[in-house]
Amino acid sequence: MRRLLSALFSLFVIGLIAVAVYFNQQFTFTQVDKVKGMYYVYKGDKAYHSLKMQKAINYYKKGLELYPQHYGAWYNLGNIYVAYEDYQSALDAYAKAYEHNPKMMIARMNHGIISSEKLGDFDSALDQYQKVIETKRKLISIPYVYSNKVSYKENKAIAYYNIGVTYRLKSLYSNDDWELKRKYLSKAIDAYEKSIEIHPDSYDAQYNLGVAYHSIGDLDSAGKCYCKAIQIAPMNYEAHYNLAILLRKKRLFNEAYDEIDKALTLITALNENGAIQRYVSIVMNDITRNAYLNEEYRRYLQAILDEEKHKISQHMAKSDKEISAEEDKNGKTADSITSVGINFIDGKIVATEELDQAILENFGQCPSISYFDPDYDKED
Repeated sequence: MRRLLSALFSLFVIGLIAVAVYFNQQFTFTQVDKVKGMYYVYKGDKAYHSLKMQKAINYYKKGLELYPQHYGAWYNLGNIYVAYEDYQSALDAYAKAYEHNPKMMIARMNHGIISSEKLGDFDSALDQYQKVIETKRKLISIPYVYSNKVSYKENKAIAYYNIGVTYRLKSLYSNDDWELKRKYLSKAIDAYEKSIEIHPDSYDAQYNLGVAYHSIGDLDSAGKCYCKAIQIAPMNYEAHYNLAILLRKKRLFNEAYDEIDKALTLITALNENGAIQRYVSIVMNDITRNAYLNEEYRRYLQAILDEEKHKISQHMAKSDKEISAEEDKNGKTADSITSVGINFIDGKIVATEELDQAILENFGQCPSISYFDPDYDKED
């Protein structure tokens, strides 16, 4: 009897499902298509992560025909089109992504970047960045588990930064209209400053803010920004180079030489384009020539040479016995001398942790900031 009742119940349930399917055929077919679409998107994701781009495109297209609301597939499809430099198709895909998920900020951000930097559609880009800033998101914070506060702030900082970049690009296309150029650069400055308020340790924002100030002729503000950028990322050559150009314009040749020397050292170490190295070398020679013509610099150079001669003479005056005793004390052979974290072995410098730190500190210093910010010493 129990088996009979169980069988009857099963038939009843199947009957209900059949009736539901019959009266909701469109919904049923939609769900079936959604499942099939998800399968093709899954296959597309696998191909995408394996860098099999054409396969990924084919799978994503099949999946989106069946399940067009899959914004993640639209976003990945947009990225692939960018890789193929099919920028218009990329914009269409990104637009579909944030159409189906209006809070997908990364799709809007990419739409803006491609519009601005690849297609020159600056107004469309600005519109997307503004929407990123204006989009309200519910902040969620679960201690030690999850928080979207940081990502929300980062998105706004990046959007303001990209607005700055877009207005700077607009200024470059202003031809000889200086008033229009200045207007766009002022808007770029405002956007960079808002980005820095959110993310003060952004090298790119500080550096580009310096470039914008430099472009409108506010050299003091530009110099402060370049110095801050150097302190944030000492081993990036661009800020050193631009600061050198600025200092040369202010006829501070000694300081300009120090910065251009750092820039050239970094460019050479990073194996940058040979043409860049040659151009920076030409600028360096020009700064050196002007510096040498400066009487103060010649005295400065002579003082350095005199100090080095004094050190050499002191070293040569040491007896063999004193040198041997110093080497024994430090546990070094006659071919190895250690001084202030620098190892000299067989006449060659061997890197140490102390040397790396000393180099980083040296490149991160910006003594010329006192020329741009009279209150700098007081702040310290």
